[in-house]
Amino acid sequence: MSFFDVTLFATAFATLTVIMDPIGTVPVFLGLTSRYAPLKQRRAAIQATSVSFGVIVTFAILGGQILHLLHISVEALQLSGGVLLFLVAMELLMGTDSSSPDTGDEGVNVALVPLGTPLLAGPGSIVAVMVAVGQAGSNAGSWVAVLVAVILAHVVMWLTMRFSLMLSRLLGPGGIMLLTKISGLLLAAIATQLIMEGIFRFIAAANAS
Repeated sequence: MSFFDVTLFATAFATLTVIMDPIGTVPVFLGLTSRYAPLKQRRAAIQATSVSFGVIVTFAILGGQILHLLHISVEALQLSGGVLLFLVAMELLMGTDSSSPDTGDEGVNVALVPLGTPLLAGPGSIVAVMVAVGQAGSNAGSWVAVLVAVILAHVVMWLTMRFSLMLSRLLGPGGIMLLTKISGLLLAAIATQLIMEGIFRFIAAANAS
């Protein structure tokens, strides 16, 4: 038993980083937090990362049992995440307040939903970690590798959102408005992809049975 599984670490870290898409998250983060003061934006970056980390670690440890207990399939999780992201995308695209989407509640913390989940800790990243945990089995070194991969992936996400504030100051209100609309379009595409993949998985599972 090795103390650290380098291969599993590299695979899990690369998979999580690609799925969470740090660069693609920047315009969404700026669009959702553009009305915030700089200090609150920095706090939102920390909160979103913390929420995502907590959700992913929870599913890494208890994911299989949670889905089984609630009789929820991975396909249903993927579809629901896609629908939620699509609703947020529509708010970004159609909202009358160009600086940020209309959440309907000034007290809503977008760092928790939709940034923390399902944008960062979405169906793709949750399933990826659950697969990595399955590969780790009972090997302690493999579990350490998966945990380190999850931590480093979230450090990358936090750094990306943290320094996106520099881009916010550079673009100004007009640039942020344009970026918000572009991010809404990109987020709608991501949501559509999640929904389509969930439907195809449903069909494949039905055919297999």
